[in-house]
Amino acid sequence: MELSITLDEPAKAGLLFGPTDRNLRMVRDALGVQVFARNGRIKLTGAARNVSRAASVFQRLQRALRRNEPITPETVAQAISQSASAEASEAADVLDVYVSGQLVRPKTPGQHRYVEALLANDLVFCTGPAGTGKTYLAVALAVHLLKHEKARRLILVRPAVEAGEKLGFLPGDMQAKVNPYLRPLFDALHDMMEYDQIRRFMVNDMIEVIPLAFMRGRTLNDSVIILDEAQNTTVAQMLMFLTRMGHGSKVIVTGDDSQVDLPDGTPSGLADAMCRLRGIKNLTFVRLDDTDIVRHRLVQNIVKAYNRDDAPIDPAERS
Repeated sequence: MELSITLDEPAKAGLLFGPTDRNLRMVRDALGVQVFARNGRIKLTGAARNVSRAASVFQRLQRALRRNEPITPETVAQAISQSASAEASEAADVLDVYVSGQLVRPKTPGQHRYVEALLANDLVFCTGPAGTGKTYLAVALAVHLLKHEKARRLILVRPAVEAGEKLGFLPGDMQAKVNPYLRPLFDALHDMMEYDQIRRFMVNDMIEVIPLAFMRGRTLNDSVIILDEAQNTTVAQMLMFLTRMGHGSKVIVTGDDSQVDLPDGTPSGLADAMCRLRGIKNLTFVRLDDTDIVRHRLVQNIVKAYNRDDAPIDPAERS
């Protein structure tokens, strides 16, 4: 595993690294990782578990620097010891995935329930408003399982349905035409993995990002399969998607059932599946709400405003 950490305060790198990089060598020798420091970044390479512990050590040391505490050999040794203790007591819902040097963790009680459900079940449906981390945490879990070789492939799927507007003819080949629909999945993936690694995994067929229509006729074993924007599937499409699941696979279905973009009168495959499939073992449903929104604080207020029962007053009626 390889992980790059951006220093919070590059000007204090000398204090963090210690005289002649003494602190870096302590971490290297204690945890069995390679440590390279350059241009305000620390690169760690080694076994995934050891790299995760080393990253935790540097996070603790950087916090100490922000508090203007001296970084002594004793401080480094204590951080190494604390990383081992934290690992031993770590909750089951922690994922070994980093974004900008920070460990991806659920931030709300609803997100904790969601990640626990993802780890415990083969099929998970998650619904909720925008910004609750439905897709982001699903992708994080998939990256976690790929890193630990608990899955061989990651399949990211989305229906190609326009959100309330007709874009007309799109130029380019098939990949160029569907790319706008798949962009949100790529964005989450790029947060968690280096570009070169994503490209290599896609060339080696370990990662696929594809439209739902391309799933017909396939059986996917030992894979994590994520269906995003599932509220825009039809009942027949949802059945087709769910029956792609092969041995050793985990399927995650996410969607916001308040934002269905299907033609009027077309039932949502997500809503239909949530009614049909309740009570089946190894399958669970998780609903997130506006208290789980982790985007800009205004997003939570916007969602609440749109969820209110009172209809807006037409400006013409006020006069």
